[in-house]
Amino acid sequence: MESGLPIRAWAEDDRPREKFLLKGRNAVSDTELLAILLRTGMKGCSALDLARELLHKGESLDRLARMSAEEMKKLVKGLGDTKAVTLLAALELGRRRKPESARSGLTIKSSQDAFSLIGPALEDLPHEEFHAMALSRANKVLGRKVISSGGINGTVADIRMILRYALDHQASGLIVAHNHPSGNLEPSQADVTLTKKLNDACKLFEINLLDHLIIGHNQYASLADKGLL
Repeated sequence: MESGLPIRAWAEDDRPREKFLLKGRNAVSDTELLAILLRTGMKGCSALDLARELLHKGESLDRLARMSAEEMKKLVKGLGDTKAVTLLAALELGRRRKPESARSGLTIKSSQDAFSLIGPALEDLPHEEFHAMALSRANKVLGRKVISSGGINGTVADIRMILRYALDHQASGLIVAHNHPSGNLEPSQADVTLTKKLNDACKLFEINLLDHLIIGHNQYASLADKGLL
C-alpha cells in the first residue's frame, strides 16, 4: 500500500479500526493499535505511518509509556498535545489495570507473586516511590500503600509510617518495595541498612518482614532471595 495514502482509501481489511472489529484485537499489531488511537495522520503521513515512526523512534511501548507528553512530541515533528496525551492516557490505563487484582484477598507465595502485584505500579515511574503491602497470617493481601514519593535519585522511607500502616491493617506480614528509575537492580547500602532496621522494628510488633523488592523495568531483585533479610 502507498505510504501517506489516507486510511479511508485503503482496502477495508487493511484499515486498523475495521481490522480490529472484523478480526478481533489479537489480529491487530502494536503499530495498528497506536494508529487507532491517533485517529488521523498529518499532511503526507497517514495515522499508520505516524504510529510506525513513533514506535520506531520510541523503540518500544514500555519506553513510550515512560515519556512525558513533551518528550513524545519531540520524537515526531508535528505531533501535537492531543495525540500525545491520548497515547499516554491509553498506556497509563494499561499500566493501572495490571495491579487491580492486588487490592485484597490474593495469597503471596513467592517474590515473583509480590512483583506481579507491586511491579506494574512502580516499574515505569520516572521518580522513586516506596510502597508497603500488608499481609495476613496466611499471607493474603490486605492492602497496599504508597509510603513516600521522591526524586530520580531517591525517596525517604519512614519506618514509623510503615509500621503504622501495618498495625492499622492488623498485618502479620509485610512486604516493601521501591523502584530504581535507572533500571539498576543492585541494592544500595542504604537499601540494605533500611531493610535491616525495618526488620528489627517489625520483630518488636511480631510482624514478619517477608521481603524488600527493588523494581526495575519489567524485572526485580528480592533482598529475601539474596539472603539480605
